[in-house]
Amino acid sequence: MKEISLYIHVPFCKQKCLYCDFPSYSGKDKLMSSYVVALNKEILQKAKTYLIRSIFIGGGTPSYLKNEDLKSLLQTLNKLDLKKDLEFTMECNPGTLDESKLKIMKEYGVNRISIGLQSIKNSILKNIGRIHSYEEFKNNYFLARKLGFNNINIDLMFGLPNQSIDDWNTSLEEVAMLNPEHISAYSLIVEEGTGFYNLYEQDKLNLPSENDERTMYLTTKQILAKHDYVQYEISNFAKIDKECYHNKVYWRCKEYLGLGASASSFVDGKRTKNLDDIEAYILNINSRKDVGNEIHLNNINDNMEEFMFMGLRMMCGINENEFKKRFNMDIDEIYGEAINKNIKQGLLRRNEGRIRLTSHGVEVSNWVMSDFIIS
Repeated sequence: MKEISLYIHVPFCKQKCLYCDFPSYSGKDKLMSSYVVALNKEILQKAKTYLIRSIFIGGGTPSYLKNEDLKSLLQTLNKLDLKKDLEFTMECNPGTLDESKLKIMKEYGVNRISIGLQSIKNSILKNIGRIHSYEEFKNNYFLARKLGFNNINIDLMFGLPNQSIDDWNTSLEEVAMLNPEHISAYSLIVEEGTGFYNLYEQDKLNLPSENDERTMYLTTKQILAKHDYVQYEISNFAKIDKECYHNKVYWRCKEYLGLGASASSFVDGKRTKNLDDIEAYILNINSRKDVGNEIHLNNINDNMEEFMFMGLRMMCGINENEFKKRFNMDIDEIYGEAINKNIKQGLLRRNEGRIRLTSHGVEVSNWVMSDFIIS
């Protein structure tokens, strides 16, 4: 059987965060059970022919599902052919998590949880639209540990409104002292269509300066290194042997199957995306109609660009031999000029058959990666 990674999308939230541009919705709880029924049908229809090497349930807020719906979804996933060493991640938010849900997750094979904390400062949490306090997060974290979860990621964000460098450093230090296996540290991006975007347009968003945000990123690396976290991707840090396998599938441009409303897939060189609308998704599934909304067949230029963009996000960088194996040409035939330019500017380094960003290159990675667009 062909091996593949599986992404499951749960689009429900108790409350939409002000920074969030993900396809998720609050106020649609009445659709939750019928959505899970439809999602289970899609899972059994499309994933049965694969050997599943990793599962990631994201959202939205998967831990917001009602107990019976969560149990039904996990039971369905357990009917698939799963690898014995499967990494099985579920996103959880404090304020939607309790002992009964954690026990259901544990019973049905979830072995990695990703908890969205963002900040330890309650005033910041309130200002960004989170529904929980830091104290609630800690209660959830220690309960998960008590119930045997030994692979936990914690999400943190910097560059938030009214956030100082000291606020960020304190969040990093306190979370690192909890000793999770993995920490994701992201910079806020004000995306169009979010609550923050509206405030930004009205000049009502008090964001840290670019220099302060750069300092926050540099101190992230220093503080987490001190606590034995290894940076393996621009925004991700892990203890030894605790890197997220599923996310590396994306960064290495390997195949994955996305199921649920808004879910994206990359299979056989084709990128597809399901309908965003929850009601339309449920209706189409139950009517045995296609739920695909967008289809893009990658050409070789698309594949090469994605290989470079995604691969350079990882600290190990691009493997030159893998590029040649995938595309049947030497990397310098396509990107020699861009590579040499960025090496001379101190933004890339090249050794032992790999090309990777320098420390300064990471700071301006978007600018570097723009050189790898094939016009």
